Order: sequence, then C-alpha cells, then structure tokens
Amino acid sequence: MQQSWFRRLLLSYFPIFLITITIIVFLSFLMVNEISRKETAKADAVSTRFIMENLERSVNDIEMSVLKEMETNASYSTYLNRSSEDDQSLIYTLAPRLRALNENSELVQSVYLYREADKTVLTERGRSDLSLFPDRAFIQEALQKPAYRGWSKVRSLQEVGSTTPTRVISMYKHLPLPFGSQGLLVINVSMYPLEQVVNAMTNASISFMIINDDSGNLIYEAHKAEGVRGSSSGGKVLTTLHSDRLGWAFESGIRTGQLYAWVSVISYVWIAIGILTVLLAIVYIVYITRKNYRPIQLVMNRLQTIQLRNDAPPSKKDELAMIDNALTSLISRSMDYEKQYHENLVLQRSQLFVDLIGGQQLGADIDEKMRKLSPLPPVSETDRYAVMLAEIDEYAGFQRVYSVKDQNVLKFALMNVFQELAAGENLHSWAEWIGGDRVAVLIALPEGEAGKTTEDLRAIADQCRDWVEDKLRISLSFGIGLAVGRIADVEHSFRAATEALRHKLSLGQGTILFGEEMSSGDLSPVLPYLGTIAELVKDFRLNNEAWRDGLQDMFERFRKDKLKDDGIRSLLQTMLRMLGHELDAFSDELRSRFSGDKGEGWQRILDEARSLEELETRIGEFLSEAYRSYVVVSKTNTYRAMIGEMKSYIEEHFSDPDLSLKHLSDRFQISGKYASYLFKMEFDMKFVDFLVHLRMERAEKLLLETKLPIQDIALQIGYANSITFGRVFKRTYGVAPGDYRKLKLRSPSE
Repeated sequence: MQQSWFRRLLLSYFPIFLITITIIVFLSFLMVNEISRKETAKADAVSTRFIMENLERSVNDIEMSVLKEMETNASYSTYLNRSSEDDQSLIYTLAPRLRALNENSELVQSVYLYREADKTVLTERGRSDLSLFPDRAFIQEALQKPAYRGWSKVRSLQEVGSTTPTRVISMYKHLPLPFGSQGLLVINVSMYPLEQVVNAMTNASISFMIINDDSGNLIYEAHKAEGVRGSSSGGKVLTTLHSDRLGWAFESGIRTGQLYAWVSVISYVWIAIGILTVLLAIVYIVYITRKNYRPIQLVMNRLQTIQLRNDAPPSKKDELAMIDNALTSLISRSMDYEKQYHENLVLQRSQLFVDLIGGQQLGADIDEKMRKLSPLPPVSETDRYAVMLAEIDEYAGFQRVYSVKDQNVLKFALMNVFQELAAGENLHSWAEWIGGDRVAVLIALPEGEAGKTTEDLRAIADQCRDWVEDKLRISLSFGIGLAVGRIADVEHSFRAATEALRHKLSLGQGTILFGEEMSSGDLSPVLPYLGTIAELVKDFRLNNEAWRDGLQDMFERFRKDKLKDDGIRSLLQTMLRMLGHELDAFSDELRSRFSGDKGEGWQRILDEARSLEELETRIGEFLSEAYRSYVVVSKTNTYRAMIGEMKSYIEEHFSDPDLSLKHLSDRFQISGKYASYLFKMEFDMKFVDFLVHLRMERAEKLLLETKLPIQDIALQIGYANSITFGRVFKRTYGVAPGDYRKLKLRSPSE
C-alpha cells in the first residue's frame, strides 16, 4: 500500500509539472523578446528625438544670433534707407559684419541682404544687382511668399565667385523686423555640417537614420544606410518623428542582424536554465514525494485506529476518501461548537448589558468584559456614556397586528436602525431589548464631543423616529438620559432616561424626552408651563389667533417666575418641537421651517438671544411667518371637505386592489403622510384599518348571502388571491373564511 500511494503521488505531479514548465519557458521567451523589442524601440526613439532637437536647436541659435545682429546694429537699417549713390561707406562697414556672421558658425554658409529700393544684394564680397545675383530665383520666390516663416527645403546654392553649388537650407526675414518692406535678410545653412552632426550621433554598425522632406524626398542617409528602402541587407524602421521647425521627417531603426542578436544569446541562456530547472525539479519532486507520503500514511493509520476504537468497520474506500470523511466530521463538529459558542456569547453580552444598566456589581474585571463582549471602544478611549431608551407606543396594537415571528424581525430591524444611525453620527452604540416594548441603546461619547452630546442624541432619535414611522408604521417615544463619566455609572443615565419616558402622558406620544431636563431638580416651576404650551400649539393648529396672546402671556410668566435660562430655552424648545410635529404633515414648506437647514434657524434664535425681550421678539417673528404659511395651506386644503371626500372615495373604491395612501395622495393632491394624518385625526384609526374594516364587512356579507368561491370573494373585495384574504379575515374574525361560512350557515338549524 505504501508503494502504491507513493506512485500515485508521483504520477499525479509529473504531467501538470511538465506542461506548466513548458508553457512558462515558452511564455518567458516571448516576454523577453517583446520586452527587448519595446526597450530597443524606446531607446531608438530617445536617440532620434535627441538628434532632431539638436538640429533644431542649432538652426534656431543661428537664426537668433543673426537677428540679434540686425537688431543691435543700426547700420543695417541705415543701409536699407539709402540709395546706391551714398552707401559706399556702409558697404565697407557691413560686408565684414556679414563675413563675421559666416565665420562665427561653421553651420552658416552665407548671409546676405536684399534692398528693395534699388533691387541690389549685399554680401560679404560686396554689392551686386539682383539680375546678376546667382541666388536671385530664391529672392524672387521669397518676395512672392511674404507670409512664409520657416526654413526652406534643401536646395543648391551657387554663390558669387564659386563654381561649385552647395546644398543648403535657407530662411528669410523681411526688413526692418518683423514685417518690413524695405528688403530681405537671407540666411543659408550648409547641409554638410548638419549631416556630420547626424553621422556623429549615429552608430553605423547598429542603427541607421534617414531624413526626408515633407514631400517624402530623401534629404540624407546617415552612413549611407544599407538595407533600407528595399536593399537586400534589410533593416526595420522603429521610430518616425517630424520636425515642425525644419519640415523634415526622421526615420530610424536597427540594422538587420543587430536588433535581436543579444536577445538570441539571452534566449539560449534561458533555455539552458529552463532545462536545468526541469531536471532539478524532477529530482526535487521525487525527493519531496518520498518525504511526504510517510506523514500521510501515518494519518491513515491513525484514522483506521479511530475506526477500530469506535467499533466501526474499516473503510474500503481509498485514502483520500477516508481523509475527506474525517475532515467532514471534524468540520461539522467545529461548526456545532462555534454555533454553541456564539449563542453563549450573545447571552453573556445581553447579561452584561442588563448588569450595566441595572447597577450590578461587576467587579474589577469590568474592562476585560467590556473589551471581550461589548461593541464599544475601550474605556480609555471614551469620555462619557449616555443611555437612550426607545419605547413602542400602543404596544398592545403592535402585538395584535404582527405575529410573534414578525415582531422579532421588526425588533431586530429597529435595533440595527439605532446602531446604523449612531454610526452615521460617528458614535459607537450598543443596543439590547430590555423588555417587550423597550430597547436600550448605550452610546459611547468620544473625547472632544462634550458640547454635542444632546444634539447628537436628539438627531439620532429624530431620524430613527421618522424612519420607523415612515417605513414600518410604528410610533416610538424616546427618553435620553444624562451623560456619565464612568461605565460603572451608566445606571444613573438609564434611570434618567426611564424617568423621562414617564412624561409621555403630559407631552404626548412620539416625542423625545430628556432625562437631564425631566429628572433633575424640582420640576414644579416648569410643569405648569406644559399646559400653556399645549394650548398654544392647539390654537396655532386650529388657526386661532389666540396663540399670540398665549405666547405673550408665557413670556410675562417667564419674567414673573424668573426662570433660569436653561429652563426657558428648554420650554421654548419643547414648544417648537411639538409645533413642528403637529405641522409636519401639512406641507413640505412647513416641514422645512421646523427641520432641516431652515429648522436650525429657531435653534440659533434660542442660542444667540441675549435678553428675554430679544428672545420674545425673534420667536414671535419666526412663529408669525410659520403661521402665515400654515393659514395659506389650511385655506387651500379645507380639512372637513377633504376628509369627507376621502371617506366617500374609499367607500366607493375599497374593492380596488391598487387603493393605497399613495393612490389617495395622487387623487387629492396631498402627501401620503398628510392623508394618513387626516384619517387618524378624524376617525381615530389608520387608513389601513379603515380599508380592512370595509372589505371585511363586504366579505362577511358575500360569505353569508352568496355561494361564491373564496377566490372570487377575495377578488371582489380587492385582494389579489385567497391566501392574503384568508390571512386578514382570520386575523379579524378569528377563523378562516370557509369555516366562518360553515359555522354561520349551520347555526340556525342547530
């Protein structure tokens, strides 16, 4: 068995090994060739660009030096302005200057001046008439192209006193500079020194270079390059650059036999290394296979021993199947253990949370427990802690509407919402349900955030309340406890939050209550104002101008009772939040006045006012503006007419399966939230409950008075199928539709 296992291991490695090595060697060879080609082309491009820029710089330096001579020497301008009778002295002065320009640069072939006044040409040899000047054809062509600014194509220049033409490139400038009409300055640059520069910068044994003009005509071949343009020795053009300054195209490349000569050497070396690697790898595979099959055999022996110890019959499967079965069993046991460990960890975490808020003695290892079980940062990184309680309003109705499974899902969702919103405010939180209707959230306030505690927690509570009410149709009340400096004192924050929630009857459901305001000190001076605030908000909502007198009276009582600043700001803040909650559903404009960016306005008024008179004036102006907007909205959408039309419309169309709050909002041009608010205020029930009530009454009548199938009845009252109808009917009457029909029809005979 040992030799069989060894051979199987050995033979399983070899095919893939040989294929892999072959592919790697082949790909490596291709990669080396490709990299070599790219690097060669890159080097050739750099070299060609350097040669081109060097030539451009050379002719540019010549042009600049000659033009500088023209600009700085006034004799040239004087010469152009005189006639031929009185310029002999200037000729003796300028001729040597032109000769000096030729001698200062080995690239300059000649420089001469053409004077338009008498059509004469001044060179270093003297003056001559244009008609007798050897280069008159170029001058005449230049006069016909006054706008041309570059260098000419390569041409033959026959100079005065010379019998051999010279290959040059020329440029001309109208004098006086830059666009004068008195004459021309002509600069001729010899091609021979330029060609020598190209030769000096090109390696004849490796590379070649060809220079063409814009028409594709050959200007120069470095070292008489062979093998290009169809020659037998061959050569590949790797780089083509164009010089806008000279009007030349530079083509360069590597001679045949040189481009990949060194690559071939590297390839042979690589192949030799590859063969040597394969041989060494074969030896290594044999060695490592011999070494590794013994531990595997040892594992097999242990597995067989375990089978015998457990009185299990020895497996007849191969070794790998036995190992697979053993690993599967081990993984299954590990998963069961991990699940049990996770459940224990959840229980321990919940117990720790309850102990913290309950003020239990946690011992000296509290820091270690917090680090191990809680999601909060270490105690050393946290400045203060605060507890926020959320309570489900009308919990009995919540239990009645949702099944136990749905309740658990919604509670889990609520807990995640709290934690996500806290994370959005850069706060760490720990949420646990501590009762059927209450969830507690322990929030860690990091260092440096002392001034933002109340507003941060209020923002989280506001967002959570709005989101839950809009998405889940659940109303929440919040109580926020005071911030404490130690984790062991969290109990005090929890008690303050609990105390805050005990004011729901006086302030109403769906509000945010602060333990710092409600649970500390004597509340007797503050509590009488809550009734005044409630009346003021009620008058405001009912379009009763008496709210102004109520506001004035409240400030008079502020002066009389001499309340503290914090108490006054807290009461006004409560009034504005209650008013914003009441008007939230009427229009987006009203909502924006009490929340969002505009909603920060009244908060700034409370923070910035420095006297009671200033505070009264600014709060009065803010409420007056909001009241004007509210009156406009109220007049546009009359409350009684609106709710009457909505009720009639629902009673006529309750069998429509598409009937919903969105449908009503589109039909009556109001927001869905406002429609829900009107329904709640008028009938003391939700829109959904009213719709279900109408459908169930109709369903009961059809069940008792007709023999229609359950599916047909469901379709007639607005349900898509009998399953949904049956679930709603059973929740309403306690029995399924079919059983209800049987019971009601059988009861008279009984």
